[in-house]
Amino acid sequence: MIRRLSSADAAAFREIRLEGLRQFPAAFGAAYDDESAQPLAWFAARIADHAVFGAFSVDARLDGVAGLMIPSPAKMRHKGVLWGMYVRSGARGSGLAAALLGHVIEHARGVVEEVKLEVSPDNRAAVRLYEAAGFSVYAREPRALKIEDAYHDTLFMSLRLTRPSRAV
Repeated sequence: MIRRLSSADAAAFREIRLEGLRQFPAAFGAAYDDESAQPLAWFAARIADHAVFGAFSVDARLDGVAGLMIPSPAKMRHKGVLWGMYVRSGARGSGLAAALLGHVIEHARGVVEEVKLEVSPDNRAAVRLYEAAGFSVYAREPRALKIEDAYHDTLFMSLRLTRPSRAV
């Protein structure tokens, strides 16, 4: 089951978010140390401020999450940002990630014209997932993240949801 999370899901969201940040630090711009210091209310606010979707197993465990953030400046509100995509290892390879991404994209179609994301080029499974959904790479930032003494590049991808209007 995939649904939009509510503040009642804050504890489960916090748990899965911190798991992802701890296990895969190069996959996220956020850091485990920063977010683990945040109170539960902070995670509830993230859910309230952004469209965060969760994929639940048959035993009601939150096995995957992904969010859509829409920038507040008027000139940028036509673009959403996919963030925080994470699927627990036990649910990988089941189609859950594609289904979760599909829900976020479907929601995005009603609120933005384009979805952007950042992904590690080393995360080939994620890159393939995004490409299969129609995203394409438009830039690469070398040394985008520094984790301890190691640098990590980032790929920027986008998915246009509407056709651009033609100038007359």
